[in-house]
Amino acid sequence: MNQFPYIEKELSWLSFNHRVLQEAQDSSVPLLERFRFLGIYSSNMDEFYRVRVANVRRRVLMAQTEEEKTLSLNLLDAIQSKVIDLQNSFDETYNGLLGQLGEADINLINETQLSDFHKQWLDNYYKDKLRRHIFPVIFNERVKLSDHINDDSTYLMVSMTKADSDMAQYALVEVPSANVPRFVVLPDESKGKEKSKEKYIILLDNVIRYSMHLIFNGFFDFDYIRAFSMKLTRDAEFDLSDVLNQSLYEQMSSALKRRLNAVPVRLVYDRKMPQHMLDELKRRLDITSDRGLIAGGRYHSFKDFIDFPNVGGKKLEHPKMPALVMPYFELSANAFEAMKARDILLYYPYHRFSHFTELLRQASYDPMVRKIEICLYRVAKKSRVVSALAEAVKNGKEVEVNIELRARFDEEDNIKWAEVLSDAGAKVRFGIPSLKVHAKICLITREQDNGLQRYAHIGTGNFNERNAQVYTDFSLFTCDPKITREVAQVFEFMKFPFQRFQFRHLLVSPLNSRNRLYRLIDDEIAAAGNQAPNGIILKVNNLVDAGLIEKLYEANNAGVKIKLIVRGVCSLVTGVKGQSERITCISVVDRFLEHPRVFIFENYGDKLVYISSADWMERNIDERVEVGCPIYCPEVKQTIIDIINIQLRDNTKARLVNSDQSNPYHTTNVRDKVRSQSEIYDYLRDKIANADEATGKDV
Repeated sequence: MNQFPYIEKELSWLSFNHRVLQEAQDSSVPLLERFRFLGIYSSNMDEFYRVRVANVRRRVLMAQTEEEKTLSLNLLDAIQSKVIDLQNSFDETYNGLLGQLGEADINLINETQLSDFHKQWLDNYYKDKLRRHIFPVIFNERVKLSDHINDDSTYLMVSMTKADSDMAQYALVEVPSANVPRFVVLPDESKGKEKSKEKYIILLDNVIRYSMHLIFNGFFDFDYIRAFSMKLTRDAEFDLSDVLNQSLYEQMSSALKRRLNAVPVRLVYDRKMPQHMLDELKRRLDITSDRGLIAGGRYHSFKDFIDFPNVGGKKLEHPKMPALVMPYFELSANAFEAMKARDILLYYPYHRFSHFTELLRQASYDPMVRKIEICLYRVAKKSRVVSALAEAVKNGKEVEVNIELRARFDEEDNIKWAEVLSDAGAKVRFGIPSLKVHAKICLITREQDNGLQRYAHIGTGNFNERNAQVYTDFSLFTCDPKITREVAQVFEFMKFPFQRFQFRHLLVSPLNSRNRLYRLIDDEIAAAGNQAPNGIILKVNNLVDAGLIEKLYEANNAGVKIKLIVRGVCSLVTGVKGQSERITCISVVDRFLEHPRVFIFENYGDKLVYISSADWMERNIDERVEVGCPIYCPEVKQTIIDIINIQLRDNTKARLVNSDQSNPYHTTNVRDKVRSQSEIYDYLRDKIANADEATGKDV
């Protein structure tokens, strides 16, 4: 156990998801965006149970002492209590939003509210569009129900009874939202008259409820039929086989198939489900404990609400923020000339991700390019990155790609991309067996008049076009030999992990990150002792690592002022006298998902700035390949500092991460409202306008 203030990461994570739910409750957020935050909340909660709660349950099973078991069981009980409170708040929020949706002339109706016209239309819709995807599972003793339930789906549990019998026939019907839209927009029934401004939408779940008689008539004799929703969540982890003659690729393929049968960790069900149905469901799924049973509303898999259709106009969504063009790239003959002139920083989604894919496109046919090396962790479904790499092979370039097969929930896609690139002729590697490769690096080697020249990309986010539209992330483009030489060494380390490598500039996990971060904090402690300028600013997704947290407490006690921006889990407890009274922490949840990792150390007045792929978690520091990069270009360094300072001033979307995890809004002495994501967009747009003015060109 930790001997200093420390919040269990699972409970801190639930506070983060509460901040997501608060966005759905914020009346200043456009209405459809609030529904979409409900979807994000729901998707987050699914992953929380698959990964974090499943891990706590495994700790109970593997406990070596009764004390360890009791601590884990108490944590499960605390999780259950907090989740139930959040579920009640979620249901209340959803019902309130339904009323506001109606006020906007959009009616989300159920099967009991259909007009005769819409009933007839849905009869045809069921036959023409939906019926082909309906495959009920009929309960009997030959069927093992858990083998047929998909984590990503919501189901309707059906009970069919006769009027003169207490016996029920049960069935399970999957809501096939992967094949049919979850939201069915009903047609206008005005029949040639002036169109009604009222719009009607029905959930696919309710279309199935309406169609129940069509599904089961002719096969079962019943007088009453009822249906209640349920959703099962399983443990997402799985052990790799230790069979020595299996490659990692083969192990991952077989392990993915085993995930379907993993242990259930959560059953969410309609709280109106009769007890006899719930008991039958628990029996069929071998659920013997109430831990993980969550009574909810009529609908589950709210993640689909992320794609709620807009049938009511632009006012219901955030105004567009067009991605900005970086003039340094656009005004150069090619991307390599731009990078030779200066280091370039992009900040997605404010800047166009296409600048990176354009770099790869040019590299794929540039006669001077000899080699492209890249790490892929998560890529888009239709990846221009992968396409450019395949085209580079066609043009005779040497292409080496490290694909992380163990990227959680992307394993299957990454296996597919490995096959695509291997078939194209690229050299595909799967990293180091004991370490996930999470670094966001790319290196292009080019033969020029003065010999070989390297061009590097070091970033905080994945090479994923879709993510770059909604995740904020930094990308540094540089040909500084101090940096590119060490990026090349990182790629060598992944091929030859038992060789010794020294990094003077990069922070490379698991080789030197921990010691270098400790040393950087120690330097601030020393500066405070000498009454010199000191301070630490950290922006990360998660702050969990016990050693680094203890080091920050030590810095606090030495007089160092520490400012934290933590989007997700923060196990550090702020505001404890004699421990963390000089540490403040905010979290920003807004229209974009905050994803960069930035470390700023005052360094006696000559600030050191790093961007990194690594959160401050033990796994990122000691158990993964991660890369942090110092920023040497003064212009780029100042841009990052300015952006972080804008976030620290946020008094609109920032919330305090405090000791009681209550998420109060962050207030400042500034009277004007500061919404950092909007302010950052304006700041970057103005920088581009100034650059255009300086060059005398219009981009």
